[in-house]
This record gives sequence, C-alpha cells and structure tokens, in this order.
Amino acid sequence: MAYMPGGGAPAPGVAPVGSQYCVCKVELSVSGQNLLDRDVTSKSDPFCVLFTENDGRWSEYDRTETAVNNLNPAFSKKFVLDYHFEEVQKLKFALFDQDKSSTQLEEHDFLGQFSCSLGTIVSSKKITQPLLLMNDKPAGKGLITIAAQELSDNRVITLSLVGRKLDKKDLFGKSDPFLEFYKPGGDGKWMLVHRTEVIKYTLDPVWKPFTVPLVSLCDGDMEKPIQREFECINPKKQKKKKNYKNSGIIILRSCKINRDYSFLDYILGGCQLMFTVGIDFTASNGNPLDPSSLHYINPMGTNEYLSAIWAVGQIIQDYDSDKMFPALGFGAQLPPDWKVSHEFAINFNPTNPFCSGVDGIAQAYSACLPHIRFYGPTNFSPIVNHVARFAAQATQQQTAMQYFILLIITDGVISDMEETRHAVVQASKLPMSIIIVGVGNADFAAMEFLDGDSRTLHSHTGEEAARDIVQFVPFREFRNPPIDKFILKRYSQAPRVLRRQKRPWRKLCWQSCPNKLFSISSIKTCPPPTRSPPECQPSPSSSMPAGPPTLPRNMHAHPASLWVAFFFFSFKLIHIFIFYNRTSTPNFLQPSWASFIGVD
Repeated sequence: MAYMPGGGAPAPGVAPVGSQYCVCKVELSVSGQNLLDRDVTSKSDPFCVLFTENDGRWSEYDRTETAVNNLNPAFSKKFVLDYHFEEVQKLKFALFDQDKSSTQLEEHDFLGQFSCSLGTIVSSKKITQPLLLMNDKPAGKGLITIAAQELSDNRVITLSLVGRKLDKKDLFGKSDPFLEFYKPGGDGKWMLVHRTEVIKYTLDPVWKPFTVPLVSLCDGDMEKPIQREFECINPKKQKKKKNYKNSGIIILRSCKINRDYSFLDYILGGCQLMFTVGIDFTASNGNPLDPSSLHYINPMGTNEYLSAIWAVGQIIQDYDSDKMFPALGFGAQLPPDWKVSHEFAINFNPTNPFCSGVDGIAQAYSACLPHIRFYGPTNFSPIVNHVARFAAQATQQQTAMQYFILLIITDGVISDMEETRHAVVQASKLPMSIIIVGVGNADFAAMEFLDGDSRTLHSHTGEEAARDIVQFVPFREFRNPPIDKFILKRYSQAPRVLRRQKRPWRKLCWQSCPNKLFSISSIKTCPPPTRSPPECQPSPSSSMPAGPPTLPRNMHAHPASLWVAFFFFSFKLIHIFIFYNRTSTPNFLQPSWASFIGVD
C-alpha cells in the first residue's frame, strides 16, 4: 500500500525542524502495541518512520530498525530532534510492515500512523495513542507509545580559589592578579573558559566564587583527579634562576556541582503553563462595525487581535493539559448598568471565565463584541494584579507545578503607568511572565519601557524588578505576512488560515520565553515536580477576584537549583594562567544568577 503523508509523497532525507532558536535536543523513544498482522505465515516486521512538517509539506526525518515477527515492538533506535519552544513542531509517526529490502515506503504494508506536535509529547513526557489508517479509521487495536527525554548536561560547577605568595610585578606596589582558565579545543588551540575579576594590590588574592557549565569547563568528564594546589611557574624565571621553585601557588578552596534546571526539566516533570488573555476594549480601538477599527472582523474572519491570540495561544496550549484558558477584557462598559470594568470575563461568566482552547477564546471574543461599549482608560494593573494573585499562591507549593503567562493585547498608551510599573515589579518576584502585543499605530514607548531588555525596571517608589518578565512585540512591524495561496484555497475558515500563516513575530514573542520564564530560579529554590498523572480540573468559583482567589487548577511555577555534590576534574585539561594587571582594572566579572539570590 502506498503511503502519502498529508497528500504528498515523502521526501527522503533529514529535514530540519524549527528555527535557529534551539532550546535543546529531545530524544524520542517509540514502541508499538497490538499492531496489525499483515503477514500470512508469520507476524508483521514493523519499523517506524518519523515525518516532520515544514511549510505545509511532510518530509521523512528518520527511521527505526525493523523488529522481526513482532506485533509489540520496542524500537531501540531513538529519534533526536531540536526542540524549539517558540514553534509548533508537527510530527507524524507512521509504522510499516517490512516486506522487501526496498527503502521506498510504497513497497511496504502500512500499519497505522499518529500525528501530534513535539510540544504535546514534551508536556506529557510519555503518551500512548491509537494508530489510525489513512482514512482516519482505527488500525485495529494498534497503539503507539512515545516517550521524550532531554539530551543535555545541565550541571554547573562552582569554584572558589585563592592565591598565595604570588610574584610582585609592580615597581611601586603589589601585583593586581586575576585568573584565566583554558581548555584544549578541537583544533588543538587553547580556548578561554573563564576569567576572574582583578584583585588590586595584593600577592595573596581571594577571588570570588564563580560558576560555569561543567561541559564548558571539562567537557563533562568527572573521572579525572583534582589537584588542591597549583604552582604558578614563570618559564623565563625558571630558565634564569637555578633555585627557582615557583611564583606562588593557587589553592582550590571548594568545588561544587549544582544542577542548573532547564526549561524541559520542568515541562517533562509535569509543570503546566497557565495562559491568561487580557484584551483591550477601549474606545481608541474604534467602532468594531467600522472597517477602520482594530476590532473589526474582516470578511476573512480575522483582525489583529485574533491574529495575536492565535499566534501566541497556539504555542502555549500544548503545555496545558486541560486547555482551559481564562480570557479577560478591560476598558469597556458592561451591561446592564454600563459601568466601566478593567477586569471582566469576555464570556460574561465571572465565576467561570475559562474558554476551551484557543478556539474557545476566539469564539468568546467575537461573541462579546456586540454586547459591550468601548470606553476607557487603558489600565493594565488590574489584570496584572489579577494573575499575580494566583502566581503568589503557586509559590507555596513544594515543587514547581505552575507558571503563569499573561498575554495583553492593546492598541494604546497605558493610562495607569505608575500602577502598572509597581504591579510588574511585584510580579517579577513570582512565577509569572507577561507578553504585550501592541496593535495599531499608537506610540508604544511605554511598552518598550516595561520590557526590561535594555534597562532594569523600577517602580514609582524606586523598587527594582527582581528580573525581566515582560516581552513586548509591536504587531505593525509584521502586519502583512505572506499567506500561502494553497492555504487560502484549501481552507475557507479563517482560524485555520491563521494557524498556517508563518508569522515571524510569533517567534519573537516566544523565542526568549524559556529564559524569561525560568529566570525565577534565581529567586526561589523550587525543584521540578515528579511526573504523575495530571489532575487539572478547573475550579470556576475562584476565577474572578472576589477576595483572594484559590488556585483554579494545576498551573505552573518556577525552577531552581538542585543537589550539590563534590567531584573531581582533570587539571590536565585546563591551564590556569596568572596575569598581572599593570594598567586599569577591566571588569572581568561575569553575569551570574547568584546575584539575584536573596530576593524575597
């Protein structure tokens, strides 16, 4: 039986998945159960083929080995892919019964297939799903099980060193020593790994402890012995002086290994990314019945607000097990008394503002437009504080089960800037991040100010943000992306068109998110959870602010440090050179997460 994934012939060979913003590599293990038996005198000889989607076309990525006479195979060959949090990486697993030695799939019997995104597998860690035939009917009782594992060494090493009786290099004072660590590179040349700070005017320096990835320092090899003291040898002096011993010694005071948790450690552990949408319904958007309004839904069924909801929500929904998202509005007058609200459920159910998936958010948004009056002002702080109340309760958990993401879509200048700054600074201490998408042509300078990429945000009281939690993206810079004609011809429903558009600004929203999401680890010590069956039932009674809310369901929290262990590494792989700074002192200090530790 010939196999045509997605209507097109597969192109053999490895197809790259994702973009340049690779978070890490993921290993997928595949097994099958109760597969169809296509052979007459024996059982099927199954093998699995992985296809990836790129620009709407399925391409073969890799294949497993063939399991001979086995209807319940566990394939030893793994699929290794680059994992990109900011993208929807669609995968298709197809199983075949090998009948010939040919590499052409049409020469083999089709046993069933299963399609999903890589994010779905990663967020579940292990999934078991029924196999389907090409007509979407069940492939008998066939099942496929896929398990994900991160391939990375996320250990970091912290070293503390001191010098004793170093050479005096300055004529009218003492030396200004610092350390440089080198290791041999693949080309035979020495590669700089780390440089310490300069200690002024001393022959007995005590350098600050520093942390570097274990892979960077010694390629992760811990089987080599360590030396506690290292002599500093000056080759020129050694040649000139017969009784020369050394130019001082370097003493290793402590050596520790910590595990620096990665984004996938938390996702694979069962953390849930809790997504909330805040939509601007102020009068500056214009009458939604007017084609010039930003809320006007065009004949294709789209507008900039819907585009932002689809682009961001499509990524996040893979990391929420029940896919129930609260959607809130602000800046509108609500019936029946037409009072202005800056925090209302767009489904008009204040006790249960949850929408079912991104489709549900889009439907609730479209349905509410005729029933509200656009007004103002543009206040962000009520919605930021709303999500922050839930995030604050998540910090009471022993493991990182919940992390909150607030998407705010707005067209104008923030009216309550002082209150919003204060709310963001307070939220920076919590397991929470904010994505702001600016639509229209307004002045978004205030949004850039909240996004602390170039400067640290301060509240109006002078309090400094513990970390950068805001990502701002101006929609107008990516307003007219090309839409594939084939997609427009094949799909008449606008949401499906939106889902297939290649929007570079969607990557901009998410590409830095793993770092922003999990920089919270520098503030609190909270390990990833241990994977267990999800218990994600919404509790609608606590969704809207009527006093301190209780957690509505399993959400998501922050990462942190893990176990500490002593280890040995090879000094032969690392050369330490002592340098004496005779001029001005450069700033050799490297940025460290430790600088954030201690924030309450």
